[in-house]
Amino acid sequence: MDEIPEPKRPARRLARPIAVAGMVGLLYALGGCSNTPGDLKSLAHGAMAKLVVSNNAAPAPDTPFKDAAGRPHTLAEFRGKVAIVNVWANWCAPCKEEIPSLARLQTAYAGKPVAVVPVSVGKGDDETNGHAFIDRNPPLTFYTEPTYALTFAFKPAVDGMPTTIIYDRKGVERARLEGGADWSGADARALVDSLLADS
Repeated sequence: MDEIPEPKRPARRLARPIAVAGMVGLLYALGGCSNTPGDLKSLAHGAMAKLVVSNNAAPAPDTPFKDAAGRPHTLAEFRGKVAIVNVWANWCAPCKEEIPSLARLQTAYAGKPVAVVPVSVGKGDDETNGHAFIDRNPPLTFYTEPTYALTFAFKPAVDGMPTTIIYDRKGVERARLEGGADWSGADARALVDSLLADS
């Protein structure tokens, strides 16, 4: 009498690849829900397409800058908040183009631990006109550092404007964006929301 082969054997051969594929999918999904610095890369699209995730985990420099009244400040004051530090100048057209969107971003997070910190590097009339320009874009506060010491204190140094450096609530650089961008839309809010959740 001939033996009848077991019909389950082919199914067993498929079971392992299916289980492995399922595990890979689960790990991928879990990885997408975590908030590690690498996850910010997935947010570099649309208005944030030029976003570059920082790998050096550099703390904010302690180089002082001043407000409109001449009072000194450092970025350490913004620890505990997601800080969006925008280095700009009044003579820079792309800088002035994006400032209103940064003001709208700050407005969208009123009452939340988010600080948009525009620091002007203009001198003389550019500093004066920059102050007037920020005053026309509430709720932003005017800050100035015309010696360029702050631009060189960032690691790596800021070598073009505008440059926006994003810090998490621990005061660690997580990403930066060189060139102008629209900070008022959903793409920028997704970035800020991700950093707010990662605390």
